[in-house]
Formats: sequence, C-alpha cells, structure tokens
Amino acid sequence: MSIPSGSAWVDAPASRLAKYNFLRRINWGRFGVLAVPSLWLAIFFFVPFLVVFKISLSETAIAIPPYTPLLEWDLEEAFVNLKLNLGNYLYLFEDTFYLDAYLSSVKIAGVSTFFALLVGFPIAYLIARSKPTTRALLLALVILPFWTSFLLRVYAWMGFLKKNGIVNEFLMYIGAIDQPLIMLQTDFAVYIGIVYTYLPFMILPLYTTLEKMDMTLLEAAEDLGARPINSFFLITLPLAVPGIIAGCLLVFIPAVGEFVIPALLGGSDTLMIGRVLWDEFFLNRDWPMASAVAIVMLVVLVLPIMLIRNGQGKEEAI
Repeated sequence: MSIPSGSAWVDAPASRLAKYNFLRRINWGRFGVLAVPSLWLAIFFFVPFLVVFKISLSETAIAIPPYTPLLEWDLEEAFVNLKLNLGNYLYLFEDTFYLDAYLSSVKIAGVSTFFALLVGFPIAYLIARSKPTTRALLLALVILPFWTSFLLRVYAWMGFLKKNGIVNEFLMYIGAIDQPLIMLQTDFAVYIGIVYTYLPFMILPLYTTLEKMDMTLLEAAEDLGARPINSFFLITLPLAVPGIIAGCLLVFIPAVGEFVIPALLGGSDTLMIGRVLWDEFFLNRDWPMASAVAIVMLVVLVLPIMLIRNGQGKEEAI
C-alpha cells in the first residue's frame, strides 16, 4: 500500500506522515481478535474486582447497601472527603479464624487435586491410547455428568454416604463391616465430592496432552531395552507435565473457594473460605470484611499462578 499522492500529502507535516505509517503497520485483524477477550475480561473481571476492592476499603453500616461510601462531597461547602478503611485487612491478620480458613481451604483443595490427578491420569491415558471410535464414546462419558445439575450430583452423594446409604448397606451385606461407617458430614465426604465433581477438568487437559504425544519415542525406548515403567517415568510423565499443571490448576482454583460441597457433605467443623464468605455476606451482613477476605484469597491464588505461567513461558522460550 503506497502513500496517496497529492498536494495535501506533499505538504503534510512529518507527524501526520508518521501517524499514517503507524496506522498502516497495525494488524487490524489481530487487534480485533485480541480486543474481544480483553474487553470481556475488563467488563466481567476487572470492573467487578474494582467494585469488591472498593467495598473492602469501606466500613460496615446499617444501610442499603450495608457499607459507607468512600467519597463524600458537598457542593455547597465545596469539599471532597476520601475515607479509606484498612482495618478489614488488618483484622484478617489479627484473627486466626480467617488464617485457619485459608489454610484449611488450601489443604482440602490440595489433597483433592492430588487424588483427582491419581484417578484422572490413568483414565486420560486410556482414552488417549484407545481406538478413535472408542475414544469418542469415552470422552462423551467423561463429559456426560455436565448434563446433570451440579447440585443434584452432590445430593446424590449424600444418598451414597449416609448411614443407611448404598455404600454402608453394600459393605454390611458382604460382611466387611458390622456397623455403618460415619462418612457423611466429614472431610472424607468433602474430598470425594470435590474429586468426583472436578474430575473431568483434570481428565480433559491430560487427554489433550497425552493424545499429542509421539508414540515413536516409546517404541525407541522399548528397542533400547527400557521397561514400560521406566518409559513411563522417563518419557510419558515428563511430556505430560503441561497437561498435569493445567489440570491441577483447573481443579485446585475452584476447589479453594468451594461452598456447596462443604456445606452439603462436610460437617460443622469443615472450615473453608467459601463458607466464611457466605456467612460474612448473608449472616453477618459485613460486606466490607467479606470483600477483604475475597480480595486476599484472589491475590493468594493469582500470584502463584502468574509465577507458574511465567516459568512455563521461559522454559518454552528456551
């Protein structure tokens, strides 16, 4: 594309020509593709984040909404008053209850992610190594639970795990136990609920990575005398690391803030940050404190993820 000829362009100043050249070099197609998700994130993530952050810097008030405004101004007196309350964040470090809730949430989410990986990796490996026709059926079975309501699936586990539920009845029928086991309203039930619910989020990234793996590497290892177990740890597992990281993040992040599963399957001593947020918002009506808890949880989750992604980007560049 050449610069149009004419007296208007001949006499144009250098800045105008530079602007024209800059606009000509822009890849408008790429800019448009990037603008759509950027706008989406700005509207549905960044703006709500700013709203919650603003509420976390306010004070509780008996009003609608139940918090004080940060800015107060009087046009007649011609003054503007900005009042920031950092007490909510300071109270998080003073009261061990919130620290215990964070640690308990991270522990439950971490253990659940570990077991989801143990269960999901063999399933993903089986799907990736199956025939194309069988593979489509197995993938459909993995996605099938999403067709059912999340709440109904959690309620179904209540029927399985209660004292007179299917699990206890079966174990007593085969003579494995004499009395029903207490499984419902325990951390064990929460682990089962989270692993079952988020297992597809672990399987699908693993399947995507394993399906792309070059099988000739395993054949070469076998020709060189490597045992299957050695080929798995030396070839398959290292190549599956991107899928493992993606699956663990997809399970761990929502599990930390989970509310429904601990509320239905966990006991009164099952402390997770999702339940704390619910209590602060709807029982205590302390929106500023709840917002501060949510902001700290977001920062604690986002920063490690950014570091992990940054490390992955450097390794791929190398």
